[in-house]
Amino acid sequence: MEVVLFEDGLVPQLFPITIGRPAFQIHCGSYCLGELLGRLGSLRAALVRPYLSDLVQADHPDWTVWPSPQGLASSDKKCLLVNARLVPGVTVVRQLAELVKSEQPMLIQSGDCVAAAVVPSVDPLKGEQLTGNQLAEWLDELQLPVVESDLPLLHYPHDVVRYHLAVLNDNLEDRLAKGDYRELTDGVFAAEGATLGDYCVADASQGPIVLEERAQIGPYCYLSGPAHLGAGARVIEHAAIKDAVALGHTTKIGGEIEASIIEPYTNKQHHGFLGHSYLGSWVNLGAGTSNSDLKNTYGQVGMEYEGRKVATGMQFIGCMIGDYAKTAVNTSIFTGKTIGVCSMVYGFVTTNVPSFTNYARSFGQVTEVSAEVLVSTQARMFARRNVVQRPCDIQLLRDMYELTRHERRIAEEPLSL
Repeated sequence: MEVVLFEDGLVPQLFPITIGRPAFQIHCGSYCLGELLGRLGSLRAALVRPYLSDLVQADHPDWTVWPSPQGLASSDKKCLLVNARLVPGVTVVRQLAELVKSEQPMLIQSGDCVAAAVVPSVDPLKGEQLTGNQLAEWLDELQLPVVESDLPLLHYPHDVVRYHLAVLNDNLEDRLAKGDYRELTDGVFAAEGATLGDYCVADASQGPIVLEERAQIGPYCYLSGPAHLGAGARVIEHAAIKDAVALGHTTKIGGEIEASIIEPYTNKQHHGFLGHSYLGSWVNLGAGTSNSDLKNTYGQVGMEYEGRKVATGMQFIGCMIGDYAKTAVNTSIFTGKTIGVCSMVYGFVTTNVPSFTNYARSFGQVTEVSAEVLVSTQARMFARRNVVQRPCDIQLLRDMYELTRHERRIAEEPLSL
């Protein structure tokens, strides 16, 4: 079967995580969905929001990416359409595989959402302006047999942390079963070129600690599993990596981290606490930056998204930080806050931070940052990591700026403290 990933109309609920990436590129439990779905068939195409199509095509040149003037090439094979918000867990993908093993046409419903569908072919899917909503309408017209399921989908940013905690152990066991690792010490498994510094203490009683190629752990570190360190990740001396941490490739990490996801190319090099949080790519946390992940009442944390309060049902939840955001030294982030893409924060973060802002609310200052400032900053950041700045990377910053204009009401209104 051929596999097509699609973004539906609820993907914007995952902002700021999905402002600059398709939902299937969210890391959760150390995997992203695109890595796992190749086990079910040939990954062939993706339907994404229009402004992401050039970026996804550049990252996946062998895929057909909609919207596309060429549409999707004709195929006689059955096609498995998979919602890009599906949780990337190995047990989830096995459950999906079991549901579709007959390859009979079907619509797999999870709650009110389409989680996946098996269609006879993809011939009708050729529209240049095809969107997630139009795909849903097309599936309705097919009148496929409906199969109810409990396949989990990501609805809000805090769900990424919730499911990360649920699937990480199984995902790491899957990595160990399929990969080539050597055991450095009890429960610590290393791929080629990974190193563990002197005088480290590792506790794998709750799950394995997996180091990918060239990952480096400095001396005098504490590691508590389950944990995953991506290729080229670097943990500096005296750091504490505790209980369900997943670091993306080419990250540099210090201080204390617990139950958090950090996407590639992000730095949290210095002391400070990060807990039950998600950090996008190209984020930098200044020395002493810490977040709270527990209310002083010990009650469940509520989040605010687009002015709407959402109950998380979680006692521990920290911050959700978008791509390219940065914090100054000694920044303090209150429980359950979101920090938008391309923002710079100072002092106490007591409210959600709009994208493209200099946020120093505790000092009486909140101002807008232009997209062109971020284009120049991106060029310097990329050069430091020997990453080529492509036209699609520049355009993405400009598109994100326009997409988040509504967040920056502070540009027209005086700040009230």
